[in-house]
Amino acid sequence: MQKLSVNQIIKKIESEETFHAVSNDYSFTIKIESYVPYACAAIHDGHQFRKELWDNCMHSAYERWYEEDPETKNMIVNHPIVIAGCDSRFEYDLNRPPEEAVFETAWGKQLWKTPLNKQMKLKSIEKHANFYRVVKALITKLEEVFQVCVVYDIHSYNWQRWNREVPTWNLGTSNIDNNRFNICVEAWRQRLSEIELPNNIKQTAKINDTFQGNGYFLKFITNNFKNTLVLATEIAKVYCDEYNQIMYPEVVNAVANALNKSLPEHASEFYKMYSK
Repeated sequence: MQKLSVNQIIKKIESEETFHAVSNDYSFTIKIESYVPYACAAIHDGHQFRKELWDNCMHSAYERWYEEDPETKNMIVNHPIVIAGCDSRFEYDLNRPPEEAVFETAWGKQLWKTPLNKQMKLKSIEKHANFYRVVKALITKLEEVFQVCVVYDIHSYNWQRWNREVPTWNLGTSNIDNNRFNICVEAWRQRLSEIELPNNIKQTAKINDTFQGNGYFLKFITNNFKNTLVLATEIAKVYCDEYNQIMYPEVVNAVANALNKSLPEHASEFYKMYSK
């Protein structure tokens, strides 16, 4: 892995180079092993929280971890194109628009003891902007090469906070072109429902059951690119004990192994269907 500036990363993408890099401010990683008509993203995987914010933050490290999407990068790490956030969404949220990316309150609780000054906010917003410069360059290149593209936007959610039965997998589709892509969406839901997980974890997959796909990452790509489908894919945190902060690596591994097979197959079907 190389440490590269955002401009260097974009130049490599535009030249169709393969590479594995971390941004020079360590805010995100990107890997391109080969140029294919699909990409994977884990934008909430990160837990980094810059030190100058620690003493001013009212949320504990555990409270931040609870709302992040730990291990989501590891679930997709073997695919040819992977982009992932390294920083906590409590510093800035890549799934919110720039003007809302730096929280004042988070999940009903004030975030800062004293409000952040303009300089502190700008540091975070600049990281947000740089990430989206790279996303734009990446999807531009994939559409240029393949005409169409599908992005698997992987998240996780806290299923135990719900007071009803919720699915293992949820697809949020309210902001995509469902008339055009509904067959592909249902095929992805079906594949997710067939994944087998250890520890007798029940497998269900539904559409717009817990989340509707209102994230900025999906909207940014959908609004800027007419031939790219973003599949906002949430797994319930059945792969950890969300109250005691214990990871279940055997479950994470099972998810990764299942996606190693089902995700490229689905992407291939998508490409055959929509590249004509």
